[in-house]
Order: sequence, then structure tokens, then C-alpha cells
Amino acid sequence: MTQRSQPELQNYTSYTEEDFAVWKILFDRQLKNLEGHVSLDFMESLEKIGFSPSRIPDFNHVNEFLQMQTGWSLHTVPCISPQQEFFRLLAEKKFTATCWIRRREELDYLEEPDMFHDVFAHTPLLSNAAYCEFFKGIGDLAMQHINNVKVIECLGRLYWFTIEFGMIYSNNEVKVFGAGVISSQGETRHALSNRPTKTDFNIEKIFSTDFRTDVMQDKYFVVDSFDQLTASMPIIKAEIERIVDDESHSR
Repeated sequence: MTQRSQPELQNYTSYTEEDFAVWKILFDRQLKNLEGHVSLDFMESLEKIGFSPSRIPDFNHVNEFLQMQTGWSLHTVPCISPQQEFFRLLAEKKFTATCWIRRREELDYLEEPDMFHDVFAHTPLLSNAAYCEFFKGIGDLAMQHINNVKVIECLGRLYWFTIEFGMIYSNNEVKVFGAGVISSQGETRHALSNRPTKTDFNIEKIFSTDFRTDVMQDKYFVVDSFDQLTASMPIIKAEIERIVDDESHSR
């Protein structure tokens, strides 16, 4: 297999017919897979941002829209960003996104996030004010404690169990909003089955729950709303201060 090009900036004219075909397959397939199972907030945001199966999103247009809605933007990166850079950009209301798309033979599994994950699954909700306030709050806290391994580990777990694999109650039903579920056909079916555990959102439990990145998740946390995430920030800050104090007293 030829080495994949991982550009640092989006050059829209470089997308091939194959790229457009893969985007369309993924978009159509996953939208059907998510029907009736995804957060209403996500579907409303997807409609507002204007993504469609026939056109790979143009980051210039996406950023114009996000700037008007919430002041956020996409920051193009070739691959997964180093931790400090990722959190710094979050604190600046910038989300790191790749602009390359997987090959046809990688439709069902990809080791690292491509733009279908970053853009289709993450970006629409960057137009939701409550979601963005929580997202930026993670970045702000991380930058305040960037050299504290324990705190960064806990914030990584918080990010994982909300932004990537979070679920949400809607009309007494559990729906999907985490990008890791939204972008994966297999993870969606698994998450909505009776196999994994689904637990109400709880900061202390999240901070003490390990996860693996190479398997289907065996536990998901379910929030009442994005407003609950935003309202939880003082609790998160207090828990982090407790961790810092405990470390200080143990020295």
C-alpha cells in the first residue's frame, strides 16, 4: 500500500474521485446507522452546518460558520496532535482536525482519526454553545495543570467518556453524542446494545475509570443534557483541586 499523504493544510482541489466516493459511502451509511439513535442536538447541528454526502466539507466555509455561531474553528493537523498542543488549542477554541480521508479498504477500521471522524463526528457540535463551553473548559483546566500527570490523566478520561464516547438521555431513551461512536458503524451498534454498561454521568467515577483505545468500549456514561456538562465544571475544578492538594500533602 502506498504511503498516505497527511497534509498540514487542506487543499480542496487535491481530493480525488475516490475521496469523494469514500466520503459519500461513510456519510450515507453512518447517517442511516444513527437514525433514531443519535442526539437531537447533533442532528440539528449537522443540518445547520450543511454537511452532505455529495461534498467533502471545505474548512474555510466550516470555519466561517463556526466563527459566527460560537467563535470556534478547525485547526488543520496531519495526525493526532501532541497532548500539550491539543489542549492549548482547545483553550483557544480551536479543534484539531485532519483533512485526509481513509481509503476504501479502510471503511470499517482505521487506527488513527481521519477527517470523517474529526469533521463529520466532532465538528457539527462545535456550533452548540453549551457543548463548546464544556469543551473549552477541559482545555483551560488542562493548561492550568499541564505538567501534572495525574490531572491530565483524569481530564483525558473525562474527554474520552464525554466528547469521544458520551451518551445522552432524550425522552427517557439513551442516544449517542460522542464522536467515537458517531463515526463508527460497529461502535454505534455495540454502544446501543445491551452488552456494555451504561452509567449516569458522575465525575468521580469517570476520573477513576480506565479505558482502552483498541477495543469496543465496555462502559459508557450518560448525561442528561449538554447543560449538565457545563454545570459540572465547578465540580470538575473542585475535584482537580482535591487531587492537587492530595499530591501536595503526600510529598
